Amino acid sequence: MGWYLQTLRRFTDFSGRSRRRELWPFLAVNVVLGAIASAVDAALGFGGYTTVTAPGYAGFTYSPGIIAVVVGLVLLVPSLAVEVRRLHDTGRSAWWLLIVLVPLAGVVVLIVFWALEGQRGENAYGPDPKAAEPAMA
Repeated sequence: MGWYLQTLRRFTDFSGRSRRRELWPFLAVNVVLGAIASAVDAALGFGGYTTVTAPGYAGFTYSPGIIAVVVGLVLLVPSLAVEVRRLHDTGRSAWWLLIVLVPLAGVVVLIVFWALEGQRGENAYGPDPKAAEPAMA
């Protein structure tokens, strides 16, 4: 939980670098919070899945409820900040976030970038966040 709270404290910091250990737990907790918010919305009748049948289409649609929307908006800026800092750790500009506009492949490429080990030593975006930690025995 410490990494999640650290990320929330740095919610407006789009400069510097973040380790994988800061990004992945933050994103995982956000997914769980989003699922909980969606479940509460569905239980209260604010949103959820509905069955749609139309000529040539049969399936489900999802409409988020007010709680899921509020949770998403609250977590939007901290999520973008840690994602940008993670790209910085790999030596990439924040502009690489726009690759998600490429269907499917863009998301895969971004996940790969986030999963890569950060650059050793100082780079254009700041000092190595691993260098600040004491070595584990």
